[in-house]
Amino acid sequence: MRDISLVKFLPVEPSVPFLSLRIIAAVLSVLAIIGSIFLFTTRGLNYGIDFTGGTVLEIDTGSEPPLDEIRTTLGSLDLGAPGLQLIDPPVDAVDKHQYVRITIPLQEEGEDGAQAQQEALAKVNASLSELLGEYTVRGQDVVGSKVSGELRQKGLIAILLALGMVLFYIWFRFEWQFAVGAVIALFHDVILTIGVFSLTQLEFNLSIIAAILTIVGYSLNDTVIVYDRIRENLRKYKKKALPELLNLSINDTLSRTIMTSMTTLLALTALYILGGEGLRGFSFAMIWGVFVGTYSSIFVASPLLLLLRLRRGQGNIEASD
Repeated sequence: MRDISLVKFLPVEPSVPFLSLRIIAAVLSVLAIIGSIFLFTTRGLNYGIDFTGGTVLEIDTGSEPPLDEIRTTLGSLDLGAPGLQLIDPPVDAVDKHQYVRITIPLQEEGEDGAQAQQEALAKVNASLSELLGEYTVRGQDVVGSKVSGELRQKGLIAILLALGMVLFYIWFRFEWQFAVGAVIALFHDVILTIGVFSLTQLEFNLSIIAAILTIVGYSLNDTVIVYDRIRENLRKYKKKALPELLNLSINDTLSRTIMTSMTTLLALTALYILGGEGLRGFSFAMIWGVFVGTYSSIFVASPLLLLLRLRRGQGNIEASD
C-alpha cells in the first residue's frame, strides 16, 4: 500500500541554522513587544461587557436584519457607543437569517446604575420597535460594574498565577535558566497576543482570557519538549559547543513541532470558520497563539539559555550523568 503520510515530506535529520538567526529574531521580538505595549497604551483593548459592564440584548428581526439602520437608530439615543454583532443561526434552524446582538454600555455606576441601565434598555426597545415593528428577544444579560471589575481583576490574577506556577515547575523540573527562559517566552506570547487584539480591536472578553491561558499551556508544552531534548543532549554530547547543541536539539524536535502545530491549526481553522461569532474571538486568539508559541519555543526560549549562561554540570544535569 502506498504511503501517503505527510511525515515523509519532512527531512529525517533537519539541520536548519536556527541559532544563527537568533539576533534577527531577538530584534523582531523586541520590536513586536514594544509595538504591542505602544498599541495597548494608546488604543487600548476593545473590552467586552464582561469587563466593562452593561447589557447584552440578542434579537431576531424575523428576516435579514438591517444592520446599518439599527446602528444609526441606536447611535442617536446618546447611550455611549452601542455595539452591534451579527450572529449566525443554529445549524438546525428553519430560518437561516442572522440574529443581532446589541451591547449597551454601562450608563452609571453605583446605586443608581441599575435604574439607569433599565431606562437605557427601555429606550433601545422602543426605538427598535419603531424601526422594525415586531421582533423577538432571544436573550438578555446584564453585568454590573462591580462584577465586571472583579472579572477583570480575576482574569489578570489567573494569567499571573499561571506564569508564576510555570516558573516554579520548570525550576523544579530543570534548572533556573530553563525556568527564566520559559517564563520570558510565555510573557512574550501573552504580550504579543494582547498587542494583536489592540491592533484589530476585536472584542476582548472572558473567552479571550481562557484562550490566553490555553496559549500559555500550548507554548509551555512545546518549550518543555525542546528543553527536555536539550538536557538529554547536554548529557550525550559533553564536548559539543552550546550553540551547536541547542541548534541540534531544536532540529531534533522540529518534525514533532511542525506536525503538532499543523494539526492544531487545522482544528482551530475549522472552529474559526464554522464555530460562529461566539467562538470567533477565542479561535482567532488560539490560531495566533499557535504561531507565536511555536516561534517563541524556537527563537526565544532556547536562545535565552545562551544569554543566561547555561553550563554543564548543574543540578539535574549533573545528577543524571
